[in-house]
Amino acid sequence: MTRLPAASLSRRNFNAWMAGAAAVAGAGHATLWPRSAGAAEPQLVAKLRIVIPANEGGGWDQTGRALGAALLASGAAGEVVYENIGGKGGTIGLAKYVEKYDADPDTLLMSGMVMVGAVALQKPAVTMAQVAPVARLTSDYEVVAVKADSPIKTPKDLIAQLRADAAKTVIAGGSAGGVDHMYAGMLARVAGNAAGLVYQPYPGGAQVVEALATGKAAAGISGFSEFSEALASGKLRAIGVSSKRPFLGIPSVREQGVDADLANWRGVLTGKKVTADRRAVLLEAVRRATTADIWQKTVKRNNWDAYWMAGKDFESFLELDLAMAGPMIYLLKLKA
Repeated sequence: MTRLPAASLSRRNFNAWMAGAAAVAGAGHATLWPRSAGAAEPQLVAKLRIVIPANEGGGWDQTGRALGAALLASGAAGEVVYENIGGKGGTIGLAKYVEKYDADPDTLLMSGMVMVGAVALQKPAVTMAQVAPVARLTSDYEVVAVKADSPIKTPKDLIAQLRADAAKTVIAGGSAGGVDHMYAGMLARVAGNAAGLVYQPYPGGAQVVEALATGKAAAGISGFSEFSEALASGKLRAIGVSSKRPFLGIPSVREQGVDADLANWRGVLTGKKVTADRRAVLLEAVRRATTADIWQKTVKRNNWDAYWMAGKDFESFLELDLAMAGPMIYLLKLKA
């Protein structure tokens, strides 16, 4: 297999930095679920709020609500409230969370690599240094898709087009600084034209699909679950996935001669002022939820990878992720 030389870039180049490591503004929204019957183990939290720093329907929302359902099914929580606060890659939700729930012992914040990148790019007043890690939950990969009749057939075709005319090769994806944007930057860097990348952020996968279908973008990047319906219907065509190996029948970008791979992660945080003892209770509740059958089935159905990490390991992982996101953003020449 012939690979692109010199400017190639892969996830392994960032392993030392990233330690293995969407949305427009929306009003807060809450939903209440009743406790499932017949829980055998003692309840750990009577009523838990999960703040989801994105609008409904995206990856954070799917993960947060799946976790809530598993908390109920396992009996770890009696009630779960979901609060959606969308905008700017999670940074608006992060700020509202710190303002309202910094010392709340019964509130979790969904987070992940998208927020890490958005904070590094946007440099907001409130950062992830103002919250505390609980657990890392899942990982998934980026799918690169084009309109069904696009002349772009492979990742190499996309790289060639970025080299020839980056200004007209718009790439659509999620929020600025997030994992979709990072992966677009990696592809542009392989093309030797990182500074010329034209990236159009959208609030979610549905808008990315629409941008591709209407010709507003040459290629789109998102998680598989957000593209799955359009791929199944033939509206879009996947040209590669950001994993090291094929994923759900989609060949990896790397295997097709473009060294650019990247994994996204999602997890939960809590307030900085929540006591260590209470953080331990929240961690145990989340741990129990991830052993529930409903959680395991949801992970499988959404084609996520289980990516559990907690305690000092997760603290160290997050510290390094936060420290090195800035240099990665700079290297890829990403723009807000």
